[in-house]
Amino acid sequence: MPLTLDQLNSAPEDAALQLLDGLYEHSPWIAQAALALRPFSSLPQLKFILTQVVSNAPREAQLGLIRAHPELAGKAMVTQSLTAESANEQSKAGLTHCSAEEFDRLQQLNADYNAKFGWPFILAVRGPRGLGLSRAEIMATFERRLHGHPDFEMQECLRNIHRIAELRLKDKFDITPEMGDLVWDWQEQLSQYSEAPDQLTVTYLTDAHCACAAFIRAQMQACGFDSVAIDAVGNVVGRYDGMSSLREGTTRQSMDSESLDCHATLAMTTAPGKTLLTGSHYDTVRNGGKHDGRLGIFVPMACVRELHRAGKRLPFAIEVAAFSEEEGQRFKATFLGSGALTGDFNPAWLDQCDADGVSMRDAMQQAGLSSAQDTDSLLAQIANLKRDPEKYLGFVEVHIEQGPVLNALNLPLGAVTSINASARYSGEVVGTACHAGTTPMNQRFDAACTVAEFMLACERRALRDGDSVATVGQLNVPNGSVNVVPGRCQFSLDLRAPGNAQRDALQADLLSALADICAQRKVSYHLTESMRASAAPSAPDWQQRWENAMASLGLPIHRMPSGAGHDAMKLHEIMPQAMLFVRGQNAGISHNPLESTTSDDMQLAVEAFNHLLMQLANDMPDGLPRR
Repeated sequence: MPLTLDQLNSAPEDAALQLLDGLYEHSPWIAQAALALRPFSSLPQLKFILTQVVSNAPREAQLGLIRAHPELAGKAMVTQSLTAESANEQSKAGLTHCSAEEFDRLQQLNADYNAKFGWPFILAVRGPRGLGLSRAEIMATFERRLHGHPDFEMQECLRNIHRIAELRLKDKFDITPEMGDLVWDWQEQLSQYSEAPDQLTVTYLTDAHCACAAFIRAQMQACGFDSVAIDAVGNVVGRYDGMSSLREGTTRQSMDSESLDCHATLAMTTAPGKTLLTGSHYDTVRNGGKHDGRLGIFVPMACVRELHRAGKRLPFAIEVAAFSEEEGQRFKATFLGSGALTGDFNPAWLDQCDADGVSMRDAMQQAGLSSAQDTDSLLAQIANLKRDPEKYLGFVEVHIEQGPVLNALNLPLGAVTSINASARYSGEVVGTACHAGTTPMNQRFDAACTVAEFMLACERRALRDGDSVATVGQLNVPNGSVNVVPGRCQFSLDLRAPGNAQRDALQADLLSALADICAQRKVSYHLTESMRASAAPSAPDWQQRWENAMASLGLPIHRMPSGAGHDAMKLHEIMPQAMLFVRGQNAGISHNPLESTTSDDMQLAVEAFNHLLMQLANDMPDGLPRR
């Protein structure tokens, strides 16, 4: 029989410890310490408490936990002395069926890893979906992590141990994250559409982009949305009507189920009553990850699917927008999809050309987004996409964190307090190019050293705030040579902070620092601002709803700013907004093929979103229909 929380909470200590036997390899002290904090209100709370026990343990105890685990395809497997749990996990990953070449390679990797770090390589081989990683994926991860720093690698081992324990808990409680698995599978299926065979690249209105739109539209229809359309800029928008819409006899848009490409733009239903807007983007950076943006499309879709399957309607409509463009990769038109809904579409974008000389106007026509024969008609169609904020309750967005914070804290979800204010510059320092061998160090006017000193000043100043960031991400020495002191150095500067005033103070200090450094080194400089965006603080009542949702799951509430830009910052211009972050694996890396999260964390995101819907329904005058 599956274990239950009631059973675990009420069992005597020895019996409860036995119920959690095998959770952490040969380390019952972890479960024992966690059980002292009973009763547990939820399984997510139990998982977090277990991670905290390990995090608060001395380093030697943490190392002991890591060393208690067997090597992958190591001696314990050969001698059949693995625990039942480890044997099951290594078998699911196919490690018991290695070829001779694969086995030898794993033995060498084990030896190299142990020699470098002093502990065995730990990987949750059942993977983020729980079905098992392939042997190729395991060895690729092994080889990549072999080059890591010991401090980072120790924490990565512990994080993988927690993932192993999470999967073992699922087995004990016989729990399947059905909605999380569904969202995971949708994202895997969507990732098959790419402009490049060996990487995920989906840029605006390419064939891969149109295929993604068709897939999303088909899934929205299957979920039970009342209307689904691809609009004049390529957004895929699904609407699930509320109770007032149905009472007032709104006619819903009928769909041609065979028309699933980008070559038909359908009019959206306009229903009476308020609407909750949600969603995110489905385009990617080049060679990007599978979850950036797309997670925020599929999580609310899963909630609508469950509402439809249960025959339930809420006192408000739900509008899910899969925004066509956010990354600005093919054309320099960042946030085009969400910006169209705020009335922020720049007509000059239509004349931009991509690397192949195709204009945005031509790309729109080739994709079938518009039948307009002239620019004025096309712009009128786009202008009609602007939403009336009086008809909307607000905008919420679920997004993978794209950073290491939640991963380091062993937290699956976080409430976003604000999307950071930002400013970007391009700059150049001009010194004197001269012979590297004949010019004494104290007589140089080195442009690159000047920028290097400025970079360190950026680091020091941003650290002073704690939550500001300053980055010089691009450096270029034009016509540089190994034996020439750099006479020019071009650089970029990216500044971000949770509030406009904090960003402006950071900016003022760093521009002053740059002027001082250049004066001291007797070089000149010029700096050009290329972008400025105001902070988008979360609406307090919407942020509170996300926090209530996390609390309902038994999770501690973690509040955090977003350093990255999101579609929510565009919708912020016309309606209240708030975001929910979902933990990323692999230290939270994003804009990278290693971007990942687990179906278990996705399940919690779906449950949090559903809780937000129910809170909102209870806040509405009509109330929530009781069944």
